[in-house]
Amino acid sequence: MPEDRLPSVFVLACGALVNEMLAVISANGWSHITVECLPAALHNTPDRIPAAVASRLDDAAGRYDRILVGYADCGTGGLLDRELEARGVERLPGAHCYEFFATTPAFTALHDAEPGTFYLTDYLTRHFDRLVMRDLGIIDHPELRDAYFGNYTRLVYLSQVPSAGLLARAQAAAELLGLAFEHRPVGYGDLGTSLESFVNAR
Repeated sequence: MPEDRLPSVFVLACGALVNEMLAVISANGWSHITVECLPAALHNTPDRIPAAVASRLDDAAGRYDRILVGYADCGTGGLLDRELEARGVERLPGAHCYEFFATTPAFTALHDAEPGTFYLTDYLTRHFDRLVMRDLGIIDHPELRDAYFGNYTRLVYLSQVPSAGLLARAQAAAELLGLAFEHRPVGYGDLGTSLESFVNAR
């Protein structure tokens, strides 16, 4: 690769993170990065994430200088890491997006204070009706609400950007689920620094 050419970078991201990824990339002027995303609905069946990621990585193999997977472990129990290690590919740090948005110390404190916490991000708040209420079957079977959320006590909204509309929707989601509500404006947390570290690594 010529010294004056930036390495081509491919980021395979979770659909729930793509807006934030693109915002960080645009803010830094990284024109050499290509971003693709997989459906955010895969989080409802996390056992399918490793195979979906692996298939797309195999399609992209040899076409880019560097590849980053824009997922945390996301409930795969280490199976995603197994696929990535076999291909020599890095991913975002942490167990899930809530952790790197909040940052690990802050998320650990939230979890330790109340393990029965359901978390929303901007994306999940925006698509709450589809991803939670519809895809989990609660709209058609309201009794499933308590089956899924009976052991939760609060909903914490980890917001990325200020939005009165999203804040109101997150509050409505908490009320719908019968949970206490808390708002933590965390911004992009460790997402931006993780992307910067990867892009600037030599």
